[in-house]
Amino acid sequence: MEHSDTKKIKILFLFVVVLLGFLIFLGTLFYWATIDRRLPRLEHSEVNHAIRGNIISADGFRIASSQKLYKAIVDTRNIDPQKFQLFVNLYTLYSGDDPKTIESILRSNVGSTVLSYRIDSKSAKYLQELSRKLYKLGVFRTYEDTNTGVAFLHGLSVIESGEDRLYPAVDSMTPVLGYVKKIEQKNITKTAGVKGIERFYEGQLSSVQDSLVIGSRDISNAIILDGNSVTTQRFDGYDVHLTIPLKIQKIIENTLDEHQKSLDAKEVLAVVLNSETGEIITLATSNRFNPDNILKKDYGALNVSAIEYIYEPGSVMKSITFALLLKANKINPYDIINVYGGRFQLGKKTITDTHKADKLSAEDIIVYSSNVGIAQIAQKLDAVEFYQGLKDFGFSLPSGVDLPFENSGIIPALNKFNSPIYKATVGYGYGMNATFMQVLKAYNVFNNNGRIIAPTLVKKLVSATGQDVFPQRDAGPQIIPVAVAKRMQKILIKVVHQGTGTGAKIEGLEIGGKTGTAHIAEDGQYVRVYNSSFFGFANDKKNKYTIGVLVREAKKKYAYFAAQSAVPVFKEVIEKLVENGYLTPSSDIENTN
Repeated sequence: MEHSDTKKIKILFLFVVVLLGFLIFLGTLFYWATIDRRLPRLEHSEVNHAIRGNIISADGFRIASSQKLYKAIVDTRNIDPQKFQLFVNLYTLYSGDDPKTIESILRSNVGSTVLSYRIDSKSAKYLQELSRKLYKLGVFRTYEDTNTGVAFLHGLSVIESGEDRLYPAVDSMTPVLGYVKKIEQKNITKTAGVKGIERFYEGQLSSVQDSLVIGSRDISNAIILDGNSVTTQRFDGYDVHLTIPLKIQKIIENTLDEHQKSLDAKEVLAVVLNSETGEIITLATSNRFNPDNILKKDYGALNVSAIEYIYEPGSVMKSITFALLLKANKINPYDIINVYGGRFQLGKKTITDTHKADKLSAEDIIVYSSNVGIAQIAQKLDAVEFYQGLKDFGFSLPSGVDLPFENSGIIPALNKFNSPIYKATVGYGYGMNATFMQVLKAYNVFNNNGRIIAPTLVKKLVSATGQDVFPQRDAGPQIIPVAVAKRMQKILIKVVHQGTGTGAKIEGLEIGGKTGTAHIAEDGQYVRVYNSSFFGFANDKKNKYTIGVLVREAKKKYAYFAAQSAVPVFKEVIEKLVENGYLTPSSDIENTN
């Protein structure tokens, strides 16, 4: 009996031992099946990230482009201590990094270590070649993890970390060009437009599709491209081609810089527009910044003054008022208007003129910029004619230029135009706000046979496959008859030959325009600070350009008069256009009105 019990106990013990062993075996299998053993994979995939498109000037210069950035990673445990210095020497030779810096990074880190985050494409290619050479030289050795007992061999890896935006033209074409910010997408640094062209065409400039390569790998982790590998195509963002040539832009910018300094002005702004197409040839300002390195002092220059700054335009609005009167057949250019020696009482408001006269013809109200005269003839327009006429010319509406954050400006409500005071003040450019671009667009009507068109900065978009895409252009409505536009042209030419704009005259060219000098209001009160402007056109036998100049808050003595500030800038802009072949003076063009 005792012998039988002993035998059962031995069998049970043996069974428990076998069961325990089996459980240990299963546990071991499960452990090795689930832990990361860092075994080399036979198949490897690699993403080639698409990049942001370029912005290209009309004369073919890349003024904004993107380059890929890479980072170099190495596992310090895989570097053979006997060949540590060889690695440092070769890596820094290929990368251009400082040897002492790299040596310090390697010695102060254990395991996977980033040597550099800002490697360009060319250097990345060299470093990838170096990685293969280092394997052959035996610089890397297998390392066995003491915790897991797993051996691995990781050499030098060069992988994409993102993209960087470059602006080779430095501050030229800013702020209209704009700038970008960095954003993180799937552990990759990308860029996105914040202002200017960069922002407005964000949807087109941003990358379209990354490429993916899948295939067998070699010992250095490089994909073997053979018949079994799979590749999808990469599509970068569209290239944006501007209407502005870089050469003339820089020339005009330098001109404005000189005038800004001599006039001691807050800003000098100039725009040249092709009158028939609406294409902007130059949009220049004295206030610019470097998009690669925006400093605190640049913050005031980040906005595009031409579309974001609103101001009371002053006497340049007299031409618009006069055109509305001609359109409504409520004035004859040769009507004689009593201007009362340059001082007129309208209700409780006293209106004065800088140029004193007793009587002027209706058109000479524009030629000699009479506030008294325009205040009287503006009364001939009824409220609807005046209000709707200003809207037809584009005031209180976006100009349509391809830039973001455009200010629409302000004109009085319709019922306000029943007031004689409002008619008078709006007639000579007060009691309303407009942007520079709105005034330029309105003046272009006179040089484009009465048709209004939206200014544009972009000629075309080009896809990564070379397909041209042209932005849709609206021909624009006819807002005044051709005869009225022609008559306004003659009056504005007379301003240059006989009136307030004589300083803009150049022999052999058809030049017309209107001066504007406007008080600036602060805290509801007008102060002795002025904006001075000159808007008009310059034509030769083949080309027609509408040109605007704004001088903001010039401090030089008497520079607040447009004739002393904006007009000389306007003339010099035209001279630069002549020097660079945009306009050609001709003896066939009469120089008298």
